[in-house]
Amino acid sequence: MRIIVGITGASGVIYGISLLEALRQLDVETHLILSQQAERLITAETAYAPEEVRSLAAYAYAAEDLHAPVASGSFPCQGMVVAPCSMKTLAGIAGGYAENLIQRAADVTLKEGRRLILMPRESPFSAVHLENMLKLARLGVIIAPPVPAFYTRPQTINDLVRFSVGRVLDLLGIEHRLFPRWGEDGAATNLRQEAKLDSGAE
Repeated sequence: MRIIVGITGASGVIYGISLLEALRQLDVETHLILSQQAERLITAETAYAPEEVRSLAAYAYAAEDLHAPVASGSFPCQGMVVAPCSMKTLAGIAGGYAENLIQRAADVTLKEGRRLILMPRESPFSAVHLENMLKLARLGVIIAPPVPAFYTRPQTINDLVRFSVGRVLDLLGIEHRLFPRWGEDGAATNLRQEAKLDSGAE
């Protein structure tokens, strides 16, 4: 399997990094595109250096490199994930404006009918943001904002990140064990028991 991963300049670059780590462990070939702002945020938000993040992928390209293989529809792959997806990138994809390689690769993924997953990172969303997401969703793009679940009993930030990354792997049809499923390992059962204790129910 071959997956394109775009990391843009929205806060939350750890989602893209964790996705690359998970795909590497699962022996999935990844083609990474880093924007310049993403490189700055990698340094600001994580303990990684941009070079370390690039090394997690099988291949890495600069966002300005529109001659890269992933810019062409003839490049075979199973899909693309933009994690996180900035509102500028979202708008570019929605408008068909391929200003850089991330937007071009997403445009190609869309036109070729391949799976395109966006993890938008903004709060709150404006009407413009929501309209762009709705437009893309109607075209078959999967909009998957990193929204945590708490039935997994997360103990760390990494647990929360792994849940969102695991859901993306689900959407790609890739098996993984990044988090316990609903009802698995007693997650849901424990919550129900605690709820009964809190309410005084027998």
